[in-house]
Amino acid sequence: MPLIFEQDGFKFFFYSNDHEPIHVHVRYSGGEAVFNVNDQIELRESHGLKVKELSKAQELAEANKTLIIEKWNEHLS
Repeated sequence: MPLIFEQDGFKFFFYSNDHEPIHVHVRYSGGEAVFNVNDQIELRESHGLKVKELSKAQELAEANKTLIIEKWNEHLS
């Protein structure tokens, strides 16, 4: 489970055997979400995260989109 980055208690990662399309998993306070990473960051699913937490996670993913794509390509391409 390669960790991409961690900020404000949010852990952004993907699994070593993950699949297309490019996406990122986010864990925070016992909850988890998955965002697709395309032209825009789009929520795909979430479990146990509040709307405010999802908003913060999406904001962090958008700010680190280039890093997420670089790490995906390093590990999974």
